[in-house]
Amino acid sequence: MNEPSSSPIPETSGTAQRRTTLAVTTSMTFLVLMDYTAPMTVLPDTAASLGTGPSSHAWLLNGMALGLAASLLVAGSLADDHGRKRVFVLGSLGLVVTMALGGVATGTLGFTLARIAQGATGAAVIAASLGLVAHAFPGGAERVRATALWGAALSGGIAAGPLVSSGLNTLSWRACYLVLAAAALPAALVALRGLPESRNPRPGRPDLPGATALGLALSALFSALTVGRDGWLRPVVAALLLTAVALGAVFVAIERRSRAPMIDLALFRRRDFLTATGGALFTGFAVIGLFSYVPTLLQRTIGLSPSATAWLFALWSGTALVTAVLSRRLVRLLTARRQLAAGFLLSALGTVALLGGAGAGSWVRLLPGLFVAGTGSGLLNAALPRVAVESVPAERAAMGSGANNTARYIGSAAGVALTVAVSTAGHGAESLRALAAGTDRALLVACGLALAGAATVLALHEAEPSTG
Repeated sequence: MNEPSSSPIPETSGTAQRRTTLAVTTSMTFLVLMDYTAPMTVLPDTAASLGTGPSSHAWLLNGMALGLAASLLVAGSLADDHGRKRVFVLGSLGLVVTMALGGVATGTLGFTLARIAQGATGAAVIAASLGLVAHAFPGGAERVRATALWGAALSGGIAAGPLVSSGLNTLSWRACYLVLAAAALPAALVALRGLPESRNPRPGRPDLPGATALGLALSALFSALTVGRDGWLRPVVAALLLTAVALGAVFVAIERRSRAPMIDLALFRRRDFLTATGGALFTGFAVIGLFSYVPTLLQRTIGLSPSATAWLFALWSGTALVTAVLSRRLVRLLTARRQLAAGFLLSALGTVALLGGAGAGSWVRLLPGLFVAGTGSGLLNAALPRVAVESVPAERAAMGSGANNTARYIGSAAGVALTVAVSTAGHGAESLRALAAGTDRALLVACGLALAGAATVLALHEAEPSTG
C-alpha cells in the first residue's frame, strides 16, 4: 500500500489546492481561538448562570487550555504518523459537537468538561493545521507568508471571540458556542472534500502509554494551578504537584524507550527547538495568561459592560492581527529569534503602560498600552509557527506544532492562575481599591515574565535557517 509522504504539493496541482489548504486551516484555527477567548468578557454572566463560585472561575477559563495542552503533542504525533488531513477533519467535527455541548451545559462541571473536550478537539485542529501548511508550503518566502497568515488567524480569533460572545450575550452567553458550532461544520466538510492527505508513518505502535502519562501529568499540573488560588500551601496542591512531577518522569522514561515516541527527546538538545518551545512557554505566561483575565478585572474595576470590554480588548488583539499579517515584510530585517525578542520587549513595554489604568477608572488611559502590547503579541504570533516547523525535521511538522502549542497553553494556564492569584491576593481584595492594586501587581509580574522571555530567546542563539 502506498503511503502519502511529506513531499510538497506538486506544482502541477496549481495554486488552488495550496490556497484551499491555507484558507481552510486558517479558518478553523480562527474558530478554535474564538472558542478559546469566548468566555473572557462574559465570565461573570457565565459564572452566575452556572452557579460557579469565585474560587472556581479559573476552571471556566482554564478548561480549554487543559484540553489543548494535554492533547496537542498527541495530536501532532498522530497527524504525522496517520494522516494530517484525517486528524484535522476528526478534530474539526469533534469541535462542532463539543462546542454545542458547551452551549447547553447546565452546571460548572458539565461546562468545564465540555471546555476540556473543546481543547482536545481544538488541539487536533491546531497541530494538524500547521502540519498541513508546512506540507503545502515547504520553504522560502511562501512559507513565511503562510505561517504569518496562520499566526494572524490566532490573533484574529483572539480578537473576534470576545466581540461575538459579548454581542450575543444579549440573548445568552450560550448563543456564542452554538453559533461557533454552526460555523465550524461547513469548514469541516470543506476540509473533508478539499484537503490533500499527507503522512510520514514510523514503525511501531501508537504511543498510547506516553499519551496517557502526559495527559495525566498535565491534568494534575493544571488542577494544582487552579485549586492553588485558594491557598498554595495546602496538602492537596502539594500532592497534585508531586503527582505531576512523577507522571512527567514516567512520560520521559516511556518516550526514551518508545520506537515511535510522541516527541523525540533529542530535540531538546537543539537550541532552535529550545528557542521555539521557550518562546511559546513565555508567550503563554506573560501574554495569554494575563490578557485572559484582564477583561474580567476591567469590568470589576472600571465598570465596563461586556460589550465595551470586548471592544477595548479588540484594540490589543486587533493590533496583534494587523501586526502578524504585516510581519512577513520584516523577514529580511529580523530573524525569527529577534522577532520573538522584539515581541516580548514590546509586550513588556505595553504592560508597563497599563499600570494605574484600573485605579484611574478611565478606559482612555489604557489605549496606548493596549496598542503597544498588541504589536508585541502580533510579532510573537507570527514568529512562533515559523520557528515551530523549522525547528523539527520536515516530516515531523505537526509534532513540532504540537510541542510548540503545548508549551504555549501550559504557560497560559499557569499565567491565568498566577494572574488570578496575584490580582486578588490580600485583605479586602474585593474592594475596588484593592482590586486595582492587585491588577497593577499582576501587570508587573507579566512584565517581568515578558522580559524573561526576551532574555531566554536571545540567550538561545543559533544560526537560523535561510528563508530563501
